[in-house]
Amino acid sequence: MLVLAAVSWQVAVDGPLLGLDTGVRQAVHDLHHRLNSPALDRLGLFLADLGSSVPAIPVLLGAAGLAAWREWRSGVRRWWLPLPTAVLAAVLIPLLVVPAKTWFARPGPLGLPLTSDQWGWYPSGHTATSAIAYGAGALLLGRTLAATARRWLYAGTALLCLGVGAGLVWSDFHWLLDVTASWCLAGLVLWSLDRPVSRR
Repeated sequence: MLVLAAVSWQVAVDGPLLGLDTGVRQAVHDLHHRLNSPALDRLGLFLADLGSSVPAIPVLLGAAGLAAWREWRSGVRRWWLPLPTAVLAAVLIPLLVVPAKTWFARPGPLGLPLTSDQWGWYPSGHTATSAIAYGAGALLLGRTLAATARRWLYAGTALLCLGVGAGLVWSDFHWLLDVTASWCLAGLVLWSLDRPVSRR
């Protein structure tokens, strides 16, 4: 929460922390030129695309459906709870991200002014979508798995979400702080969603 508040404040006032964004972007550009790897560029685009609503939302709903089925088979009383939880997670993404993008109206890394049909780049919608959708799906499904499998699922999901953020920065789609803020926002959402599910 404190990191999200601090980053948002710096973006709002064009504070000195934004120098981190320009420094990271320059470092990424330098690495681009040194490596000159089309394969890495394609990988970056692929990872960035994993933050789109498709496939992220279908994966979330599929994980929730599988979790509900496994809990129904195990005789859990409120076995159906993963389904509305997943729907709530999917609905929260645009409800939280779009107003923030509109309010901050931050230009992207290319520096072009926003057009009338653009919301802005802060926070990153693809990062929030991937972290909330894949994260919520992992939390819901993980509760039905053995401890070892659950740890592997959580670790794989975290790596996937880190990959999406890295792909967005590598592909020059977002500033690092756009991505960081969305990870913080997703953490708050996942914590809030996990509490009622954990009380079953």
